[in-house]
Amino acid sequence: MLQKSLARLSSGSRISEASDDAGGLAVSMKLTAAIKRTDAQYSNVSNALSYLQTQDGVLKSAASVMERISELATLYGDVTKSSLDKQNYSVEFTNLVSQLTQFQTSTFNGVSMFAASGSASSTLNVYLTDDGSTSMAVNKSLINGASASSGIGKVIANFTTGTAADDWGLSALSNANLGVVTDAIQELATLRATNGAQSSRLQYALDSLATNRTNLEAANSRIYDVDVAQETTKLARNNILVQSGAAMLAQANASSQIALKLLQ
Repeated sequence: MLQKSLARLSSGSRISEASDDAGGLAVSMKLTAAIKRTDAQYSNVSNALSYLQTQDGVLKSAASVMERISELATLYGDVTKSSLDKQNYSVEFTNLVSQLTQFQTSTFNGVSMFAASGSASSTLNVYLTDDGSTSMAVNKSLINGASASSGIGKVIANFTTGTAADDWGLSALSNANLGVVTDAIQELATLRATNGAQSSRLQYALDSLATNRTNLEAANSRIYDVDVAQETTKLARNNILVQSGAAMLAQANASSQIALKLLQ
């Protein structure tokens, strides 16, 4: 018993070998595996949250571009502007549309953040629990391709097609196209709201994983880890018993020696 107390205190484990608590060891092994899965899942969800936050940053930039395009279209309608003035506006407009096209190719660690409408990879499935029983679909189908019929895709399609030299500028940049631009801004607003809702859910999932891990650690500790105060008391008790037994044995041996002296 003294040696077992010493082994437990030196290792910090209540179960130093399977025979100490066979059932407890089995439960502890499952809890340890669940803790490791929870740690890994916490990392996965954190990365998914970073993905959404980066995606929102691109959407925010795209919204700023669309706001500027709508402003340019309105300024283009100024009757006091000459044709040369309007051509100057179209230079900036051309570059802004090019930037919208570039936004569509944005990636996070090599994973595309925006997919064409109807694409097989339009969502990312993120698991929220360590056992994989709960998941959510992170939306990738946000900024559609040039063939799209709405949103930014329509802006790009309308303002980058045609044979006239000024299709990107003078003919596109007009109040007649403001409806397309405002529709795209509305779509971006909806997409950012969706992104924010998904980010909020992932944050709550992270909180739940952290709480679950704390409770799993506590449960496993009660089974596997030694109670230092209790085991120290046992060590002191067993140490006293060993010393007392040794003292009594020494005294018993001494008594027999006295009896032998009487016989001499």
